[in-house]
Amino acid sequence: MENKKIKMIARDLSWLSFNARVLQEAADKSVPLKQRIAFLGIFSNNLDEFFRVRVAALKRMVQLNKKNETSLYGNPQKILDEIQRTVLNHQSEFNRIWDEVQNSLKAEKIFIKQDNQLTATQKKYVKELYDTEVSANVIPLMIENIKTFPHLREKSLYLGIVMWKKESALNKKYAIIEVPSKALGRFFQLPAPAGQHHIILLEDIIRVNLPEIFSFFGYDKFSAHVFKVTRDAELDLEADLSVGFIEKIEKGLKNRRKGKPVRFVYDKEMEPGLLEYLIIRLNLKRKDNIIPGGRIHNFKHFMNFPSRVFKTTTTRKQPFEHPLLVNSNVSDIVLKRDIMLHFPYHRFNPLIDLIREAAFNPDVTTIKITCYRLAAQSKIINALVNAKRNGKEVVVLLELQARFDEEANLDWKTALEEEGVTVLVGIPNMKVHSKICLIKKRHKNKIISYGFISTGNFNENTAKIYGDHCLLTSDPKIMADMELVFNYLQQYKTSNNLLEKCSLLIPSPSIVRNKIYKLIDFEIAQAKQKKTSGLTLKMNSLSDPAMIEKLTEAAIAGVPIQLIVRSIYCLSTENKKYKNPITATSIVDEYLEHARVWVFHHGGNEQVYISSADWMTRNLDHRVEISCPITDPNIQQEIKEILQIQLQDNVKARILDNILSNSYLQNKNKKVRSQVAIYNYLSKKNEKDFEISGNRHRK
Repeated sequence: MENKKIKMIARDLSWLSFNARVLQEAADKSVPLKQRIAFLGIFSNNLDEFFRVRVAALKRMVQLNKKNETSLYGNPQKILDEIQRTVLNHQSEFNRIWDEVQNSLKAEKIFIKQDNQLTATQKKYVKELYDTEVSANVIPLMIENIKTFPHLREKSLYLGIVMWKKESALNKKYAIIEVPSKALGRFFQLPAPAGQHHIILLEDIIRVNLPEIFSFFGYDKFSAHVFKVTRDAELDLEADLSVGFIEKIEKGLKNRRKGKPVRFVYDKEMEPGLLEYLIIRLNLKRKDNIIPGGRIHNFKHFMNFPSRVFKTTTTRKQPFEHPLLVNSNVSDIVLKRDIMLHFPYHRFNPLIDLIREAAFNPDVTTIKITCYRLAAQSKIINALVNAKRNGKEVVVLLELQARFDEEANLDWKTALEEEGVTVLVGIPNMKVHSKICLIKKRHKNKIISYGFISTGNFNENTAKIYGDHCLLTSDPKIMADMELVFNYLQQYKTSNNLLEKCSLLIPSPSIVRNKIYKLIDFEIAQAKQKKTSGLTLKMNSLSDPAMIEKLTEAAIAGVPIQLIVRSIYCLSTENKKYKNPITATSIVDEYLEHARVWVFHHGGNEQVYISSADWMTRNLDHRVEISCPITDPNIQQEIKEILQIQLQDNVKARILDNILSNSYLQNKNKKVRSQVAIYNYLSKKNEKDFEISGNRHRK
């Protein structure tokens, strides 16, 4: 079967369909009001990143006339045109939802006050607030008749200001002010009547004070409207061999800040002359993504809308301790048996505790770990630093090419190296996306190893909202393979065949692809022989053409396929050639579904894997990823039961079809909201469910 015969859904349009599912959550009146506002913020933040990365890449293809770059998904310019239409429709729906949400806020006596809606008391308060807290951070720029237009930062929000004198509207002047939300925050509470909450946005505080800000010019009429610029965020790491990898990253970060504009979003009420002037000075064309919107932009800040103003707040259920780790030394348990943590239901602390225990254990000699995205105040890093201070060998792989975390990881690199930690910085032209930790200790004159392997980042903050699986283990085969992976990361220039020597773990690049092919081919052979077969796959994204070809072949052969894919989904679900229809859903709910799990029926001897890799070309061929078989029968069963709960979701699951309809999965079965059901399932489990006789003892 050739790729050209397979009809695939355009990757970028599929991603926009995912973001529309996020918008559906904001529209859902059964979702608590604060969460609806947060989903509007998530939608906005997602869209920013989409333009910074994907739209920017498509624009590059068009400029370079690389029409074949996305021939499997469609023509780049046609995709850009469809993106423009889709985004405008989404913006219209966003505005409708925001109007609805504001009415709900008013019903709870929460009011977002504009600059022209303030009482005399509030206006006086705002003027004083501006003088004491805001003014020092405001730098107005007169932008007319300047040779070099000021660089507009792409994460910032700007006020475009028009000013004139009452007696003559013909002589207008233009200015811009960057809204200093990073320094001051976006939301300020105003004096209000009892039982009410009045909130003003930072840009409206500036609006109130425009006469004072520009008093030097003597203007008495002002209009001010927000806008923002989204820039190409790709890092150009040129192949100059004389430039070190770290220097290339640092230079790339500086260049990113000057990336070409790929989107201009503005208040549709902006004065037409100023709008035209900004478009010209930013070298934008009308066919570019110039998107009119409402009065408020940079909605990502609304993910942190003040909680204290809500009368009725929903408290997110707290994660709980795994029953086998209650009042236990984590390393003692892990040396005896495998433990599977399911975030965000289980607490993240055992991973930190495992490293802390190793830091103070005199028998521990070495800790090695890969880090992709870390918490801002990482307890993992603190534990590693303590381990180094206690004389352990500590090796940390920090992936400097983790998009939008490059700068933070450079800072962590400096901090760790100052403590004497050995820091690896990834591999040029290949990201290290694996999530593994290896700890070695002396035991009766020999070295034993234990550690953990995860589908998600070692980040205690995102672990509260990302759904992931993490295996804590001392399985000798897994540990031996993990040692090979770290040796490869430390010696990739001279030992690039080390990954091929893994006996249990399945690494990428390339190796995992061939393994998956073999596993699917086995299911195809079973189906052709009229034997039981089946694939149940969960991942974030499915876009690799060859994997889609293989799944298509399996569906035509009659292999039952069940898919749970959160975001990008390029496989045609409906095809007359399929002997069994493909079941494909996406779950968008309070937690972000992030786990990758694969179950192959394999003739009744089911093969279960967790992985850091999605089925995207970049993950399979251009990253160091790790996929791990689950061999413990109890944990295997637990993962399969969790998958079954997710497959039964008929509250938050959307059907993934060929037309990107995002229809909710509805049936007459008992209502199942999988994230609630999984929490209840895991919280009810207790130690008797984990009989030691069913697990391997570690010696």
